[in-house]
Amino acid sequence: MEPIWRHARKLRRNATDAEVELWRHLKGRRFDGHKFRRQFPIAGYVADFACVEAKLVIELDGGQHLEAQHYDEWRTRRMNTNGYRVLRFWNDDVLLRPNLVLEDILRHLRERSR
Repeated sequence: MEPIWRHARKLRRNATDAEVELWRHLKGRRFDGHKFRRQFPIAGYVADFACVEAKLVIELDGGQHLEAQHYDEWRTRRMNTNGYRVLRFWNDDVLLRPNLVLEDILRHLRERSR
């Protein structure tokens, strides 16, 4: 197994509260029939969530991302180059305002499927 897939598996086992909460809504095609994968390798990086069919990546950011903005921008550019649209949400938004996050994701999914 390639190192990136081992790393993805480790991240799945150590999910944050926000990742667990969002995954509850996205897994098993529960979200408007779209199939999502969690901790999925794309362009040499591991995306928090990806809908491969819609080429949509969802990244959840905690406080550590304030110090890693350049790295996150680089990751986003690499995923964009591979045809993916990247949406970023703060962990707090997922935990405190999940309906707003889900509405935004759904809007982007519908735009991508046109």
